[in-house]
Amino acid sequence: MTTQARKQKGQSRGEHRFHNPQGAEVKTRDEAFAAQQDTSAEAVSVDCKLELSNGSITFAIKARINPNTHPYVVTGGQITSGICGAPWDITGGFIGDTLRIDAKRSGQGSCANTITVVGEYQNPPAYRGTYGFDGATSSFKHTTRYLC
Repeated sequence: MTTQARKQKGQSRGEHRFHNPQGAEVKTRDEAFAAQQDTSAEAVSVDCKLELSNGSITFAIKARINPNTHPYVVTGGQITSGICGAPWDITGGFIGDTLRIDAKRSGQGSCANTITVVGEYQNPPAYRGTYGFDGATSSFKHTTRYLC
């Protein structure tokens, strides 16, 4: 290796550029990895569409998930159609090798107050399982397609 090649190699090692999670260039490594004060919970949530079908009825589900977790933590969303008392507000759950979605009724009617959907992953991307109302989880069979 020539002297000039050693100098160039040494110079490239000493030159570091750091970027924060938003992509802005910062001066030090500490600034790049510092906790961001302006990051909200919304910044770590994405929308995910699911479609639950039990053979005769289809529920449209729009879940908000945290893509930085596994299984994905469900942070909110709604079941918007296909179910008595729609919309239903999603209160929690997860999506991974198994599925769990908990929701409470926010619409009108004399329907149940809560729903719980559970399932196991299958290919093509879908979940096969059961759901139930007011604390039950195995009243009805379903297949829930993952549309994200």
